[in-house]
Amino acid sequence: MAQDDLQKHLDNAMYGTPLLKPEEQRKYMGTFRERCYLTMTITQMKNTEDKRNFLNELTKHPDATVLLNGAMAIDLQSSYIKLINEQKVKFTVVNDFVENTPDALGLVLTAKEAVNEEMIDVELKYPKQTSVNQTEQPKRKFWHRLFH
Repeated sequence: MAQDDLQKHLDNAMYGTPLLKPEEQRKYMGTFRERCYLTMTITQMKNTEDKRNFLNELTKHPDATVLLNGAMAIDLQSSYIKLINEQKVKFTVVNDFVENTPDALGLVLTAKEAVNEEMIDVELKYPKQTSVNQTEQPKRKFWHRLFH
């Protein structure tokens, strides 16, 4: 063994094997971005429509695993654990590198291997629907006031 190899071996024994893409693994609760089907912030987890979209995504990927932020409020965590158990999907509560802030990831739906989903944020993947009448009506009022 060369001196560098020996030092590397000793470092691994003392400190553990270094993480591959450590910032990415911290952000996605220990997994990689390319393995994510869906992510939700703690704020999004409180939204009823986002919760429905999460359940929809769960039915599409029954072999997935849900990673839950262990720092979030216990009542929110418990409600999602109940939903996940009803769907018979595996989950893990992650306590490393997580925090209880509104914009922190609260949930990650992940696969064992790369799935390379383009959109993983629940609100980008499932944009809120607005009706055509609601968006056109203010324009009519404006033009109506201007010319009448």
